[in-house]
Amino acid sequence: MKTRLHALLALSAILLLSACSEYREKATRVFTGGVLYTVNDNQPTAEAIAIDGNKIVYVGDQDGVQAFIGPDTEVINLQGKTLTPGWIEGHGHFMGLGYNELNLDLSDTKSFQEIVDRVKAAVEKTPAGEWITGRGWHQSKWTESPGKEIAGFPLHHALSEISPNHPVFLYHASGHAGFANARAMEIAGLNPLGKEQLSDPEHQEGGEIIRDENGNPTGVFNETAMGLITRHIPANSPEKDRQAFELAMAACHRNGITGFHDAGVGSKTVDLYQQMKREGKMELRMYAMIAGGNREFLEEWLERGPVIDSLLTFRSIKLSCDGALGSRGAWLLEEYSDRPGHFGHETMPMEYVYEISKMALQNGFQLCTHAIGDRANNEVLDRYQAALEEYPDKSEDHRFRIEHAQHLHPEDIPRFAALGVLPAMQAIHLSSDRPWAIERLGEQRIKEGAYMWQALLQSGVPIINGTDVPVEPINPLANFYASVTRKTLDGSPEGGYEADQKMTREQALRSYTMDAAYGSFEESMKGSLEIGKVADFTVFDRNIMEIPEAELLQTQVIMTVMDGAIVYQQ
Repeated sequence: MKTRLHALLALSAILLLSACSEYREKATRVFTGGVLYTVNDNQPTAEAIAIDGNKIVYVGDQDGVQAFIGPDTEVINLQGKTLTPGWIEGHGHFMGLGYNELNLDLSDTKSFQEIVDRVKAAVEKTPAGEWITGRGWHQSKWTESPGKEIAGFPLHHALSEISPNHPVFLYHASGHAGFANARAMEIAGLNPLGKEQLSDPEHQEGGEIIRDENGNPTGVFNETAMGLITRHIPANSPEKDRQAFELAMAACHRNGITGFHDAGVGSKTVDLYQQMKREGKMELRMYAMIAGGNREFLEEWLERGPVIDSLLTFRSIKLSCDGALGSRGAWLLEEYSDRPGHFGHETMPMEYVYEISKMALQNGFQLCTHAIGDRANNEVLDRYQAALEEYPDKSEDHRFRIEHAQHLHPEDIPRFAALGVLPAMQAIHLSSDRPWAIERLGEQRIKEGAYMWQALLQSGVPIINGTDVPVEPINPLANFYASVTRKTLDGSPEGGYEADQKMTREQALRSYTMDAAYGSFEESMKGSLEIGKVADFTVFDRNIMEIPEAELLQTQVIMTVMDGAIVYQQ
């Protein structure tokens, strides 16, 4: 009797398991009829994909996916379109993206006069006394002369004349310099032109106030000197922060971005992100780097330890060790070709980098350090190496990063792979910067050490790609184009700059997906189309792996899928 009962129970269990298995096989959504690039070396391409909720359950051909289609399955015919893993912004500033849509966007300005005109328009609709802020200007991209220049920058007079009652501060595209009008400098305690010279309120280590031949401020503040002005700008309201957050989220979805590495967040932004997640509004995978310049804030996080979640992760620290090449703030081993005697700025003591490197290793944090110039990269690699050698038991899978790694000494290129340090680079910077960067560095330094993508890849280290938004637009297709052509966005020069450093299309796609996922310790969860990974996809209207390169800039994102949900559809 017992034997018969056991047999019946076993048969029931088998039938129940079979029914459950059959139920699980029916997908909630199927994408078919397209070209899928999986970024999975074992299965590079596919025709269809099935998801159950937010997970991938099938990747293969159109015949095989039929078994996953049930009466409740939504079937989406891609009609020949191209589907890839969701693209990941490997280095950007999320709230900067949102605020760029709220404040003056100067990224497309072609002259100083155009900037003055936009500020004048803002003055006419802004109450007297309120600050006017913006970002995006770049003096090396102007097509008209601004008139008199000091150290390559114009003077503030024209800007001050049209805004006498409004303090104005306009951030450089890089975020490493800013332009103030007379009213803003007056509020900061700096003299307006024509009055008796005043001493600086305080010495700014790692920064510079550009002055004219009489010692008066021209309006340009470089690196840490910006703080003399920015500390007087009122903080944004919680309502405005939420608005900027939502605008940034929508911009990411429009551009096929499902993951974002936010390069430096303070306590206020941490609180906002946590609140948005609680409210169900964190609709992309945010990998946020704790800003390491505030020692007290940083030590709180080091004591707390990493917070790892599929939607919102805090396990990395961001430091900033030099400025940008455009503002001549990048820290160089040799002087600037177009400014003799000037080597850029060390914006953070190297001893601090060494100290935080050790603390990060001890507490399970990744360290991500901004370094653009060759000396900054050299110095940071030295501090990383010293820390890794001091704590070898913590160094097996540290994945420390250098953000930008834009200009390297040739001897430092192989050190990335040797030390396991990941370069987080932004290919679009070559398209924007290379035409004038040669003036800063000269031909030899450009050819031997600038934007060295292929040299780094061949050394055995992956590259994390991105746009550095809002320094550049969030558009990943422009970045993909720059990666594979090394041309400006108007298609010049023929053959590209230093063409031997181009990425292949496969390398470029990987840099925006799997390698970016690796850069945030998330390669087992996302970055490729594989069974068990999250359903994050980007769908393009053209086959970006095969179309002529000129068509890449005409390609559009037609759908973004995040965590199994369609968050954008053209």
